[in-house]
Amino acid sequence: MLEAIGDSMILRHLLLPDILDLVEAGRLNDVREFLAAQPAPEIAELLTALEDRERVLLFRLLNRHLAGEVFSLLETPAQDLLLKNMAQEEVRQVIADLSPDDRTALFEELPAQVTKGLLSLLSDDERKRALTLLSYPDESVGRLMTDRYVTIDPQWTAAQALDHLRAVGTDSETLTMTYVVDAKGRLTDELRLRKLILAQPDTPISKLLDGHFAALRSLQDREEAVQAFQKYDLFALPVLDADGVLLGIVTADDILDVAEEEATEDFHKLATVSPLQMNFKEASLGLLYRKRIGWLAGLVVMSTFTGLGIKLFEDAISAVVALVFFLPLLINSSGNAGSQAATLIVRAMATGDIHHGDWCKLFWREVGVSAAMGLTLALISFFLAWAMGGLQVALVVSLSMFAVVLVGNLTGTILPVILDKLEFDPATASTPLITTIADVLGVLIYLSIATLILQI
Repeated sequence: MLEAIGDSMILRHLLLPDILDLVEAGRLNDVREFLAAQPAPEIAELLTALEDRERVLLFRLLNRHLAGEVFSLLETPAQDLLLKNMAQEEVRQVIADLSPDDRTALFEELPAQVTKGLLSLLSDDERKRALTLLSYPDESVGRLMTDRYVTIDPQWTAAQALDHLRAVGTDSETLTMTYVVDAKGRLTDELRLRKLILAQPDTPISKLLDGHFAALRSLQDREEAVQAFQKYDLFALPVLDADGVLLGIVTADDILDVAEEEATEDFHKLATVSPLQMNFKEASLGLLYRKRIGWLAGLVVMSTFTGLGIKLFEDAISAVVALVFFLPLLINSSGNAGSQAATLIVRAMATGDIHHGDWCKLFWREVGVSAAMGLTLALISFFLAWAMGGLQVALVVSLSMFAVVLVGNLTGTILPVILDKLEFDPATASTPLITTIADVLGVLIYLSIATLILQI
């Protein structure tokens, strides 16, 4: 019989054939016992590695509690597959056992008609809770909330509070922090379990409070919640409405998922790929095509301006053919400088390191940085061009290098700011976009300088 194993690599690659052999042999009880002894994340990884038929079969062997936990860890396509292949009662149990925040995340990804059908399977109370969370705007903190937390009365003693925790804390997302509310449900303070346990049993809760706590608002953007967790380093943060009433809590596991999604989205945008809302491995050929072709087509159109610039200075190029040798060098340097600047600015904006009041200072600092980099690269390119094309060409190339690096860097600095002002995602100022703009400007600058200096 298989023994419990804690290593997901072993579970997936070494024991997977044995598990499937037991299934084929009809020894389902052995498989059921084995799975019951494994951590939920490793079972989720195992199911992901299976074909659809085996995935459904093994999921059905999980006990009810474990099934709900594993289901919440699966990607949306895998969840959708299981829902389509389970009986209605099985679906109802799985959906009912999900935490409110995990349930909301599932409903967000499913088609509206499917979500409507799943809501009908819930009890009246659970349906009301689910609809309340779904009523909050997309990307808001309210969508991440769970109402599985414990509140205590400031008039209680420490002993009464601990008795209350034992009575109602079973289904709570966390017991490390309890929340003190007044008669109107407004958050008064939060109290760490450690402080509560160490207090004398007859100590009033009010004596343990200091009135200092961090909280989120239900309509806040979830990116702000990520920053709040980074700032306060807590496992959970309370969520309040405009009147200070405690609506729910957001836990660190949900915030980690948000941080991963936001980072993935920014990476995609930096490569001019429309964000994928699913696992890359599960994405179809058609979906990958649609997510990538739009920006590529647009960049092709923009790149034609580079060709038009070259055509405009056709006579100059014909007169001094050596100019062509240095064209890739210059436009690549401009694009690289712009990409560096854009990456730094977009990342700083995403993490909250810079704000609107910092733009002027940042701009002039980047002017200094751009000038320094431009001078350095101009000196390098001067000697390279001198060796290959003579003194006049070297002068053209070095001056052009200074100018294109300056312009490229400042373009990469300014464009994210402009997009942010226009309420577009600054990550749209991606590497290919900056590079394309820098190419066009670099060609025009280079050939203009060449025409003036060489008198052609």
